[in-house]
Amino acid sequence: MSVSVREWTTAKGEPRKAWVVRYTDQNGKRHLKTFAKKKDADAFDSQTHVEVLGRIHVADADTVTVEQAGKFWLEAAAAAGLEKTTLAQYEQHLRLHIVPAIGRHRLNEISIPFVRAFTDKLAADGKSKAMVRAVRVSLGALLSDAQERGLVMRNAVKDMGRSKSSKRVEARQKKRAEVGVDIPTVEEIGKLIAAADGKSRAFLMTAAFTGMRASELRGLRWTDLAFNRREVTIRQRADAHQKIGAPKSEKGSRTIPLPSRLCDELRVWKDDCPEGELGLVFPNGAGNVEYYANITKRWYYPVQIAAGVTIPTGEKDKDGQPIVGPKYSGLHALRHFYASWCINRKEDNGLGLPPKVVQARMGHASIQLTLDTYGHLFPTGDNADELDDALDGLLAT
Repeated sequence: MSVSVREWTTAKGEPRKAWVVRYTDQNGKRHLKTFAKKKDADAFDSQTHVEVLGRIHVADADTVTVEQAGKFWLEAAAAAGLEKTTLAQYEQHLRLHIVPAIGRHRLNEISIPFVRAFTDKLAADGKSKAMVRAVRVSLGALLSDAQERGLVMRNAVKDMGRSKSSKRVEARQKKRAEVGVDIPTVEEIGKLIAAADGKSRAFLMTAAFTGMRASELRGLRWTDLAFNRREVTIRQRADAHQKIGAPKSEKGSRTIPLPSRLCDELRVWKDDCPEGELGLVFPNGAGNVEYYANITKRWYYPVQIAAGVTIPTGEKDKDGQPIVGPKYSGLHALRHFYASWCINRKEDNGLGLPPKVVQARMGHASIQLTLDTYGHLFPTGDNADELDDALDGLLAT
């Protein structure tokens, strides 16, 4: 390897100077790279020498642009059988954020400062913290795929890491679910159940007293319910495209105890439930997977209005009276309620359920997620009889 200077005069008679690095890679192929500054040439020379010795060097001519690597990444993700929703999210990140900003750059240009400048620009353009984080993760996955193909040596996103101080700042900024804001109160849940009947009552009770995700409720089958043991086992879910698939994660496969009154409600609903090949508990009228939007608009929002669990919309009707809307917009509020209820209900020893039990009930991938979202938890035993007592007390109000 060598670094040499090249000097010449332009057509206008202006002197010019550049530094050239010539080297042979681990495969015996000769390369040449030019730099405007000697310090950059020297740095490249030193780094490349180490990479060639380690047989991990990837020359500029042997790599591709971020846009081309993105195409390879999406093809690999589709071949791996990822859900349509996930693939659509990846494609959106690539099309709307990554390619327009850095798609023309070659992979060897993607350094830690480059990624930082890219994410800072996303934030400056008004993208939310969640979106910036999601796009950064997608870029990291793209680079990992490129590494496996031998198109780039380093994954700058993974190399970035996070300092301890930034972790502490992020931890302070995380929003914990708040009762009465994100989580319905016990009184509100009681009102919702009292105002509901038939399908909506069975659905709301199941959501509130099992903590299942909306996708899990939409994919729930009658064969997943064991009334004799008062249990429900999560074995599948339905995605946004109505496709049945495995639970969200390994922890998503779990068994949850059922209160007796919920079992009774589900038995009543089963007599009226539309039949279908999928054997779903909460299907549409044809027995197929129900759309999330239909559940909220037909079962969830009307019940909140009827129960008086509402908030002002800021608008007025033709008579000038304030218009109210449902207080809780997403079904996740019912999942929040179940976690909060398990944590805060008092047993004989005056404590709620321990963190690991709540994590298992919720199907969280990590205990940290449970603690970050729901705060302090307290250890105790648990069974379906305890749920019966708690549910009886709630409905008695």
